[in-house]
Amino acid sequence: MESLPRRQQEVLQATVRHYVDTVEPVGSHTLVRRFGLPASPATVRSAMGALEQRGLLTQPHTSAGRIPSQLGYRLYVDQLLPAPGAAALQLERELTGISLQWAALDDLLQHLARRLADLTGLLSLITRPQRQRPQLQAVRLVASSDRLLVFLVQGASLTTSLNLRLPSDSVDQLPRLERWANEQLRSHPSGSLAWERLPAQLRASGGLLRQALDSHAQLAPGSNESVVAAGLGGLLGQPEFSRSTSLLPLVQLVDGSAHRLFGPEAAGHGADGPPGGGIWIGREHPNTALEACAVVQASYTTADGSSGQVALIGPMRMAYATARSAVRSVATILQRLLS
Repeated sequence: MESLPRRQQEVLQATVRHYVDTVEPVGSHTLVRRFGLPASPATVRSAMGALEQRGLLTQPHTSAGRIPSQLGYRLYVDQLLPAPGAAALQLERELTGISLQWAALDDLLQHLARRLADLTGLLSLITRPQRQRPQLQAVRLVASSDRLLVFLVQGASLTTSLNLRLPSDSVDQLPRLERWANEQLRSHPSGSLAWERLPAQLRASGGLLRQALDSHAQLAPGSNESVVAAGLGGLLGQPEFSRSTSLLPLVQLVDGSAHRLFGPEAAGHGADGPPGGGIWIGREHPNTALEACAVVQASYTTADGSSGQVALIGPMRMAYATARSAVRSVATILQRLLS
């Protein structure tokens, strides 16, 4: 993303800091007074207008001040993130002295998850180390009487089959559904299917296939049983989750398929990984249940080649520098202890 002029950088940083601290829209007079910006309120107001035109700030109400947009948070994380605060540095020092004194790996993971949640007030998750599951490469659909055989090709020598009941009105859709699924897999090497792009005429058979793949994924390594979570209750204190309807999607994911809270982590930009720094913001995340959230994650690897993920999940209004530093510290200590 194009760099901002210095004045706009200062104003965006101050706006993010103010909103993270107060959950209140802010005007130019408040920014100048609170952060000692070396400019007049009129100059700051002009910079805020320019930032709004760029889509980096938004006004929740016409008479209100401004707050960061999803795009504003992204530029802030990519270009303006400050050094982590004292709490994150204290956690890093604390973890350097930790050892494998725990009776079991789960004790260690639960301790670290609770420590992350206590530090940040966010939902923390740590996956137990798992050997990487082969990615789905192709799908074959074969109708046999009233049954549907689904062959999942995950490599030259690895194929899994699923046996499903086939509704009679879905038989004619199978060739088109198979073609659509394989086109998706070719364009998304991560092995995922963009179900939101499923053509309307394929919804009946597509829904059946999606349900089968989701069930298969939950039985495979990396399912919700491999995730240690802490801090869900702490999110109740966040204004964005004060209503049960806003917290419900997270509760359902943690209870049923918490592994789907993790996006695939990849360096650089693109649909297969976080757009930068191991951080997903809002609709960047492939899971639509997290479109109002931010996910900060880092991976760790063990001596036998297994890998796991550490993540913090909360509102887009979060202290990103502290969250990223804390997640990386926990991932680093797990890699050191388990290598």
